[in-house]
Amino acid sequence: MSSEDHTPSNLVSTFATDVFNADARKRYLSSQVFADLEETIQHGKTITADMAAAIAHGMKMWAMDKGATHFTHWFQPLTGATAEKHDSFLTPDFKGGILAQFSGKELIQGEPDASSFPSGGLRATFEARGYTAWDPTSPAFVVNPDTDRAVLCIPCVFMGYHGEALDEKTPLLRSQAALTKQLERVGKLFEVKGDGRPYATLGPEQEYFLIDTRFYIQRPDIVMCGRSLFGNRPARHQQMEDHYFGRIKPRILAFMADVDRRLWRLGVPAKTRHNEVSPAQFELAPVFEEQNLSVDHNMLIMHTLQDTAAEHGFACLLHEKPFAGVNGSGKHNNWSIVGNDGKNWFTPGQTPHDNAKFLFVLTGVIKAVDTYAPLIRASVATAGNDHRLGANEAPPAIMSVYLGEQLDAIINQIDTGCSLRSMTGNAACDDVIEIGVDALPKIPRDVSDRNRTSPFAFTGNKFEFRAVGSSQSCAGPNTILNLVMAAALDEMVTEMERRLADTPPQKDDTGHSREFHDALKAVLREEIRQHKRVVFSGDGYSAEWQEEAARRGLPNLRTTPEALPALISPETVKLFSHYGVLSEREVYSRHEVYTHAYSTTVAMEGGCALDLARTFVLPAALKFESMLAEVVEAAKKMGRDAGPRLKAYNQVADLVERLYGAMDTLETSLNERPNEIVANMAVLRAIIDKLEMLAPDHDWPFPCYGELFFSSTHIK
Repeated sequence: MSSEDHTPSNLVSTFATDVFNADARKRYLSSQVFADLEETIQHGKTITADMAAAIAHGMKMWAMDKGATHFTHWFQPLTGATAEKHDSFLTPDFKGGILAQFSGKELIQGEPDASSFPSGGLRATFEARGYTAWDPTSPAFVVNPDTDRAVLCIPCVFMGYHGEALDEKTPLLRSQAALTKQLERVGKLFEVKGDGRPYATLGPEQEYFLIDTRFYIQRPDIVMCGRSLFGNRPARHQQMEDHYFGRIKPRILAFMADVDRRLWRLGVPAKTRHNEVSPAQFELAPVFEEQNLSVDHNMLIMHTLQDTAAEHGFACLLHEKPFAGVNGSGKHNNWSIVGNDGKNWFTPGQTPHDNAKFLFVLTGVIKAVDTYAPLIRASVATAGNDHRLGANEAPPAIMSVYLGEQLDAIINQIDTGCSLRSMTGNAACDDVIEIGVDALPKIPRDVSDRNRTSPFAFTGNKFEFRAVGSSQSCAGPNTILNLVMAAALDEMVTEMERRLADTPPQKDDTGHSREFHDALKAVLREEIRQHKRVVFSGDGYSAEWQEEAARRGLPNLRTTPEALPALISPETVKLFSHYGVLSEREVYSRHEVYTHAYSTTVAMEGGCALDLARTFVLPAALKFESMLAEVVEAAKKMGRDAGPRLKAYNQVADLVERLYGAMDTLETSLNERPNEIVANMAVLRAIIDKLEMLAPDHDWPFPCYGELFFSSTHIK
């Protein structure tokens, strides 16, 4: 990309130039087709065959003008990654020539082989038929424009022959519809002015590591598993806290600048870049977008990071815990909701009425997290995330909500019935609280500090779900957040409607009847009293919180095997089915897919650890042991004190003996339960890491952590 014009003015003008966005649609579609498509995108208007044909023709012409020769339905199967099958625009004309064609049918529907994707039993191997269907709400884009590798990518859902969801996007879209319906009911309840469509927004921060390719290819464990199975922290790592937000080294900055330019062309609003806590760790954060689009953009961010890293001589590691002993990587899932008035409803209002609505949806979050904590925990349950959650670098596996001092005081005052006029937390309780009438003090946007130990923290106008893993698709966790919020709001609005069923129509000067205020006060107080146990503002890393959470009755599902059963509890199956997000069969299939993915990952890592121990570590250890034996014998022959040398030999010889035993134990357990494999890998690692600390550096078969950490920032 060095030949491009990188001046700021050009970067502004080239933003989203590789996206079939509204500007491109205006240029390549007729005015009527453009208007019809916008109606589809905004309001779900049905696409006719003629309309699809016209859109396909315009999209093809736009893509070919950018050098595209192929198109693909770009979808997100249950692998956690994206999938694509490229088809050429070229079709024989039966006269010895070819035509460039792209039909409306090809745009709307594809038919990839579904038998080899994870389906959890929804599809048998001999049942290959599966379908992709165009998602017009996420615009098509071209990758590798103006090259012979240019491809038109069309975001799609993926389903089986009978309509079963085989992907991450389909349930996300269904959950968005469920949440939108309940937000519309909230808007009607509070008589919010506006005819827009309520929706969820998302801004996922992406953490990652960069290591030099030369060292990456010498670490088979990282190449195959995405993380180091062996290795010790160097003397200097993150303890000086000098890497976090430190000066970005030139080589890294060149990579980041290239990533930004590519993402901007794809319409991804990459905003922030910086050094993270661990050496060789970094972060990229985008601006908030509509949730479905943001999920697609995060997948593009991960692809772009890895592709660009390779061109700059790096390997980009997205694993949650590539290196032991230092911080791992997450994906801070900043989630919020926008109402039919186009405003963020997690932003405190300027009037008592607006603040009443704010407290209503805030209470909905508290209710949702407490009621469905196991399900929320299950949404981030992966083998990689198990190494990170609760490791004093990431939130614990206990789901809790952080609100901050001021909102904590408000919640407590609603619970006790104290007046909201006093925000000191010491209000006199002889006053009757009037939600929506009391003149709450103007709540500033940043009503709380940030609690980096909380898995679900309110940060001013959004909730930051910090437990999402860095390699995960955001689709799964956000599907769950949408669903549980929809369920919570549904119950709260229904209770309000029940209480107001016989309310006289007269209203006071706030726009609502006295009965409305009484009902609102009662509903909020009831929900807060029932669910405020999940609100916690202290140190989530502390042992005291583990004990306190247990006293409160909060679940602590530390590992994936503990967490995943929540997906198929009767309550969860009923929840998914009731809101049309997943059928019972689809829920069970996902449990099967995620369970299989976990056990397969653990078994693969165990097999890799065993292979490397046998073929790399053991020969090096035996060579070192033999060398020490020769040193001991030489000392004896020279009449020197062989004691210190013998001590070193015995230490290494003992580790070699233990290494043999640990390898045998791990091999035996590879066909056993995953927890046994994990435990035996830990024993093997402890032995190998001790050998690494004793063996000569030039004889050790792998680059050490120090080389991996600092090569990316210190090699020009």
